[in-house]
Amino acid sequence: MSHDGQLQFENMKQDVEQALLSAQHKAEQLFQLVVDEGLIRAGLLESELSKQIYALASARIGVRRHWHKRIVRAGPNSVLGYYADPPDRRIEEDDCVYLDFGPVSGEWEADFGRTYVVGNDPRKHQLVADIESAFRAGKALYLREPDLTTGALYDFVSGLAVERGWDFGAPTAGHLIGHFPHETMPGEPRPLSIRPGNTLRLREPDAHGEPRHWILEIHFVDRDHAFGGFFEELLTV
Repeated sequence: MSHDGQLQFENMKQDVEQALLSAQHKAEQLFQLVVDEGLIRAGLLESELSKQIYALASARIGVRRHWHKRIVRAGPNSVLGYYADPPDRRIEEDDCVYLDFGPVSGEWEADFGRTYVVGNDPRKHQLVADIESAFRAGKALYLREPDLTTGALYDFVSGLAVERGWDFGAPTAGHLIGHFPHETMPGEPRPLSIRPGNTLRLREPDAHGEPRHWILEIHFVDRDHAFGGFFEELLTV
């Protein structure tokens, strides 16, 4: 690649990273507004909270599109993953409540998940701390291992769940993110996901030779006591 070509490539790479970070910052802003407005509270149905968050996103930060279904899970439903479709549940005192939203900013996707505890249960507050800590550890592994595969990253973060007394709650631990809609691949089911046995390197470029960007998802659960927590954001930026 010529010097000018390399410079153009680096500028494009930086532009993509900034677009992804900008989209994520809007998601962070939305979740902070949810906390500031006190929306997460006992007595609300999950569906009611979802509608309130959607309205807040539209009114306060101009987000009207979401690239995947908006997820609010509380109590026993917080053990369940993305593809489950549980009955609508009313939030109760001492519930874990997790939010998983995919707002689209311009033409760029975000995917952001956080867990909140309604009440003072120390075990549930420990779960919230543990899932964030596991995300940071997974990101640190990505940064220091240039040839890290998606399968190895899944094994690492799911192992952290066991070390800390939890189960890992999902068959995958993340996926691609990027320009809306993001890259898909025909053939093998979900090859562009962070899952056991996947030998795809996280830094392997896409079909156009451009860097891929990934979301890392941490879902720890306590199946015996029927609660879980979820944390996700950008891995690669």
